This record gives sequence, C-alpha cells and structure tokens, in this order.
Amino acid sequence: MSAFFILTAAAPSPGPSWWSIISSDNPISLAVLGLLVAASVYSWMIVFQKRGRLKKAVEENGKFLRTFRKAADMNVITAACEQYPTAPIVGVFDAGWAEVDRQVRGKGKLTNRPAIERSLQIGISQEISELEHNLIWLATIAAITPFIGLFGTVLGIIDAFQALSSAGSASLRAVGPGIASALVATAAGLAAAIPAAIFYNYFGASVRDIGARLEDFSLEFLNLVERAYEV
Repeated sequence: MSAFFILTAAAPSPGPSWWSIISSDNPISLAVLGLLVAASVYSWMIVFQKRGRLKKAVEENGKFLRTFRKAADMNVITAACEQYPTAPIVGVFDAGWAEVDRQVRGKGKLTNRPAIERSLQIGISQEISELEHNLIWLATIAAITPFIGLFGTVLGIIDAFQALSSAGSASLRAVGPGIASALVATAAGLAAAIPAAIFYNYFGASVRDIGARLEDFSLEFLNLVERAYEV
C-alpha cells in the first residue's frame, strides 16, 4: 500500500489539453487565434480552387492545341473553341482572330500585322490575369500571418508575466498557461503561413509556364493566318 502512494505521488500530472490552453486565453488572444484559423481556411480554399483551375487549363490547352495543329480548315478550329471555352489558349485565339477577321473583311487580306500582335498580347495578358486571380491573397497570408502569430505570442508572454506577478513566486504553474498560449499563437501563425507560401510559389510557376505556352501559341497563330491570308 505504501508503494502505491509513493508511485502515485511521483507520477507527473497530465498537462493541459489544447482546448484548455485555448479556452483559458483572454478575448484578444482568442481573436488573434480565430483570425489565424480563418486565414488558414481561406488560403486552403484558394489552393483547392486554383489547383483545379490550373489543372483544367493545362489539359484543355493541350487538347485545343492538338486540334489547332491538325485542323484542315477554320471550321474545325472554331468547333474546338466551342468545345474548350475556358481554355486560356482559346481566349488568346479569339483575341487574335477578331483582329484578323476585321482586316480580312475590310480588304480581303492582312493589312496590319502589328495590330494582330497587339491583340494577341492583350489576350495573353487577360488570360494570365485571370489565372493569377486570388494568388495575391496567398502571398498576403504568407507574409502577414507570422506577424499576427507573433502578436499573439507577445500577448501570451504578457499574460505569463502578469500571472507571475500575481502569484508572487517564480513557479512554472504561474507562467505555464501564458507561455503555452504564446506557443499556440506562434504555431498557428506558421501553420497558416507555410502552406500559403509554398502554394503561392508553386502556382506562380504554373502560371508562368502557361504564359510561356500562350506566347508560343501566338507565334503559331501568326504563321497560320499569314499562310492563309497574306498575299
């Protein structure tokens, strides 16, 4: 029996749970933590949406480009445009073809190659801007959430020192909750920032790659219309 009491007294008491750490915070710390959680959730929403959009863009670009290169006449290309309306490369084609059609209907041939090139560049810029939509939020979340977490850390340290002052003695029990709160805020800030930074760079590289493909396509488009219409 005496051995049982000795082991019971020597056994460490279980530490506070995550919920007890969070629920013991003051309202400002809870607001900081809530903001970090909301930023993390929003960044993951952007990640899943952007991942699907870019994957679809690459697939449809490839399908349209294969049809474009094998097409015997413009009717086949037009049908492909209707089949893949959300492909970025189709947007570039539409921008260039609108200018080609305007010139051909006027004089029966191409009269202003620079105007076609400008139309293609405008189309490329519009498509790239659409693909980059919401990426700025990933960059913003990656940049600011560590500082928000740091703010929560400072609040936790302040609480720890206030608890230490109230206790009147330097004990771990007095400062532990405040330190734990500070570490939770730090972890939450990093958990929100790191994935946002990774996917911002990943998606940025994907958009740049698609942009390079659109630039190449604009040259193929110019070759096609010059062979077909220029005299």
